[in-house]
Amino acid sequence: MRGARRPDGIRTRYLEDYLLTSRAISLTPAQLHVATAEIETLPGLSTTGGDDVRILGVDEYKEAAATLVDAFADDDVIWYFLDTPDSAHWTKEQKWDLHVKSLEYITYAHCMKGLVVSAGPNHDCVALWMPPGENMDDLLTIMRSGMWRLNYQLSAEGRARFFSEFLPLLHDTKARILGPRDDESWYLVYIGTKSTSRGKGYARKVVDFVTRRADLEGRACYLESSHPINQVIYGKLGFEMKRNIWLQRAEENIGLDIMVREPKKLRERL
Repeated sequence: MRGARRPDGIRTRYLEDYLLTSRAISLTPAQLHVATAEIETLPGLSTTGGDDVRILGVDEYKEAAATLVDAFADDDVIWYFLDTPDSAHWTKEQKWDLHVKSLEYITYAHCMKGLVVSAGPNHDCVALWMPPGENMDDLLTIMRSGMWRLNYQLSAEGRARFFSEFLPLLHDTKARILGPRDDESWYLVYIGTKSTSRGKGYARKVVDFVTRRADLEGRACYLESSHPINQVIYGKLGFEMKRNIWLQRAEENIGLDIMVREPKKLRERL
C-alpha cells in the first residue's frame, strides 16, 4: 500500500498510479486524463499535511489507532467484547489496555492489506478501508499485526462474542446484502474522529477520498454503524440504510446499522 507523506502532494503521476491500483479498473489514457482532472478539481485530496487527506503507512499505525481509541472510548460494540461476566474481576486499566491493543492490531492489519487515511494536522480523523478483493484473513497479516493475540487476551466469553458471533455475523450479513458484489465493494471498516476535533468536516474528507474513487470504478461502499445518529451523518454522504443486525450474548442486545452507498456518476462521463 502506497504510504504517507508526499511533500509535493498528489501530482498527476501519483494520482494515476493510485487510480490504477485496482485490479478491475481499466481506463484508456484519454479516460484517465478526464478522471484525473475530475478528481484534482475537488478539495481535500492533497497529501501535503494540514487539514488534507493523507494515506498512512505502518509507521503511523499507533497514531492512527490512538484516534480510533479516543473515538470509540464509549462505543457499545467495542465494550461488548471487554465487559463480559468472566472479565468482571479485570481492572478498568486492564480493559482499557486491551481496548488500545485491539485497535492497534486492527489498524496495523489495514495498513498492511487495506487503506488507512487521515484528515487534519494530527490524525484528527482516521478511516480504515478494505479495498475490493482484499481482506486481512491471511496468516501473515494476522501474525504481523498481532491480531492472533486476541485469542489469548480476550476472556473466554469475549472470544466467543468476537470470533463466534460478531465476525461471522458481519461476514454473513455483508455477503447477503451485497450478493455477487460483496468481493468487489469498498468496505469502511472503522472511521473515528478525535473528541476534540469533531464538527470540522474531517469525516467527510476521509469518506469522500474513497467514494470518489468508488464512483470512478462503479463500486458500492459498505459500512456498519453502531450509533443511531450516524444514520443521518452517513446519509448525507450518500449511504442508505439497509437493515439492522443484533449482537445478542449480553443482557441487552446491541444493534448495528448496515448502510450501503451506491456509485454516483462523475460530472464527466468516462
